[in-house]
Amino acid sequence: MVEHTRTLDFKIAFAIGLGTMIAAGIFSLSGTAVARIGSSAVVAFVIAALVAGVTAAAYSEFASVYAENGGGYLFCSRTFEERDLLTYAIGMSLFLGYTGTTAFYLATMDEWFFRFVLPEPLHALPHGTTGVAAAVLLGVLNARGTEESGTFQLLVTGAKVAVLFAFVGGAFAFRGPTTALDTFAAGFQAEPVNVLAVAALAFITFFGFSAIAASAGEIIEPRRTVPRAIAASIVTVTVLYAFVIVAMVNSPVPAEIIASEGETAMGRVAASFLGPVGRSLIVAGAIFSMVSASNASILAASSIGSLMGQRGQAPRRFSRIHSIYRTPFWSVATATALIVALIVAFIALFPAEGAALGGLNLGLTALTGFATLNLLLPLAVVNVALVYSRRRFPDVERGFRVPGVPLVPAVGVLANLALIYNLPTDGVLTGLVLTGVLVGAYLLWGGEPEVEELVERVVTPTGRGAAGGPEAPPAAEAEEVAEEAEAEEQYRVLVPVARPDRAPTYVRLAAAIASTHAGEPVVQVLNVTELPDQTPNELVRDTARERAERIEALLDDAALDVEYTVEGHLCRDVAFDVLRTAREDGADLLLVGYPEERPGITETIEYEAPCDVVYAGRGATADALATLTIGTGGGPHQQALLELANGLGHEGASVHLVNVTPAGGGGTGETPDETLSELGDVDSVQVHNVRADSVAEGLVSTAVENGGTLLVGASRDRRLRRWVFGSTPDRVVERARRADVPFLIYASTQSVPGRIEDYVFPVYRYLRRKLRRSHGAHRGGTRPAD
Repeated sequence: MVEHTRTLDFKIAFAIGLGTMIAAGIFSLSGTAVARIGSSAVVAFVIAALVAGVTAAAYSEFASVYAENGGGYLFCSRTFEERDLLTYAIGMSLFLGYTGTTAFYLATMDEWFFRFVLPEPLHALPHGTTGVAAAVLLGVLNARGTEESGTFQLLVTGAKVAVLFAFVGGAFAFRGPTTALDTFAAGFQAEPVNVLAVAALAFITFFGFSAIAASAGEIIEPRRTVPRAIAASIVTVTVLYAFVIVAMVNSPVPAEIIASEGETAMGRVAASFLGPVGRSLIVAGAIFSMVSASNASILAASSIGSLMGQRGQAPRRFSRIHSIYRTPFWSVATATALIVALIVAFIALFPAEGAALGGLNLGLTALTGFATLNLLLPLAVVNVALVYSRRRFPDVERGFRVPGVPLVPAVGVLANLALIYNLPTDGVLTGLVLTGVLVGAYLLWGGEPEVEELVERVVTPTGRGAAGGPEAPPAAEAEEVAEEAEAEEQYRVLVPVARPDRAPTYVRLAAAIASTHAGEPVVQVLNVTELPDQTPNELVRDTARERAERIEALLDDAALDVEYTVEGHLCRDVAFDVLRTAREDGADLLLVGYPEERPGITETIEYEAPCDVVYAGRGATADALATLTIGTGGGPHQQALLELANGLGHEGASVHLVNVTPAGGGGTGETPDETLSELGDVDSVQVHNVRADSVAEGLVSTAVENGGTLLVGASRDRRLRRWVFGSTPDRVVERARRADVPFLIYASTQSVPGRIEDYVFPVYRYLRRKLRRSHGAHRGGTRPAD
């Protein structure tokens, strides 16, 4: 196996933290802070930096122990392993915090768009429109696997810093260094309450340090690099923020104007220093900074959602990795939806002034409070976790140790609570209500077992196609062999086998189907021994091992001409194990026995499989593929079936194409021309025009006469068809089993548009036939005899 390669060095890790911190906070809160407390805003930002620094130290120590992705949720999960409700609350709160932070960034960006970018006619759009559009776009990009490289992040961060230097330089050039410093010194105000309030709001700007810890799994020498990068980024950002405050205080724009500009005040101030060009530079830098920081926050939120799914504290779909994009698709989609909901709720439905519903006034300041609350609460727990971890795991090697434990973490907890006390009340209350609702929902749901608890690989892959088999290369050559295997195209068929004696038949059948596709066929045989609830693994581990060994012995005796592997699992959820194996091992096809005793398992596999699924009925063998019976018809689900028939026909199979005219209303007939055009590689195609009470009866009766295997195409989700139109594949299967006809049901993967097309197709076909009949009757034509 090729080991995971860490690629991020110190400068990239530093750029990640710096780039995430330079976002909406500095471009939005600096104007608000100066308008409220003048030069004392520097004190507020320093307080926020110090509070963040205490927790950042705890993050650094944990990251030096657990050099993996996951951040605060990972740290608390490893420390408080038995406290599910606590770890769920931490993960859920961080998920809300990251999505709330992203909503704050994009809502602020929306204000800048309305103030400086959008033309006047577009100001009629609801506030939050551009923020919602950006959230959806970023969600799509993250779901499809688009991510910033380390070099790009470094360049982006450099550009942000350059913009801020230009802004500060413009202020000093406008006032002169001495005058600028004197004006700044004269602007301090003795207002401790307001200073703490601004510090509470400013904390969100420093939370970017967590992005470094969240990427620990990608960082070179994380035990040394992570603490250095966190410290360097916090200090650098604090210095930059101080200079920005100095520049804001020296603005010729009156304080009341800065206050009225609010989140976009920095753009107005830049225009006074640098003119229209300077303002455009600041606007572009602000918008770009908010978008890039939002992207990082979405990644962080989705990683937490994925980890919660693995631990059973979120729907298991959250941990699912998309088979094509290799991203936690469901987690990204959920994070994006929540970001959109927060923008709409805080900015569009309940803005700071003139709420559309119920008179509740929230707005951007309340959104800041909501996001910061959901960051500060978990950070307080991380400080507590550090003390507990030191006592529970005293012998664990720690690459970095926070000095002054437990005093320093205690100060961090108190500081976090003090900042929460000074947050906007509306945002805090909204956050607490939503948190309470989600905790209650979790208590009602109860969670699910962890993925590691559900599945145990009792027998790792063995056999002629196994990298770890008896003929595997020495360890020194493992990486080279793995790279060669990746370079060689393979077509992998996963075959879950419940009964060992059926394994040779299914492997031969899988090899025959795989031979019609490009790539070297590899058959992966999986035997899953179901583990009843409350049953220890030890009681059935030997049974699982014996089954896998029995399958391997049978396959060895069969002398199969195909590469194959055999593995045995214990699992409490058979369908989950099969689907997870298919995703993780990159299966191209699933070959499954048609459900007889437990149809629920097979239906779950059909609906959720990441690849095409073929169901083999009783009697379906590789030899029986020499003669094929298929029906005419269109629809998206038929295409993959025709590709299989084409491939088998190219290898010599004879194909019988059945055109059924239903006499009793059991289905809708089709013309054979379209299907024939898709069978260009088949040398022998016989067309049978059959009249029967139903399509199912016509197909099965013809298959009985011709012998061989009946092939049927099916949509991946036939539930709607069963309820509304009836399901021809299910009727075919029922009749075929009664007539003892071997059959294969081919259910191909489909995109969302493909699924919609599949649902709409029966309606389209019905209307098309009605129009044809109506047109023929209008012209006085007659339907040709069968």
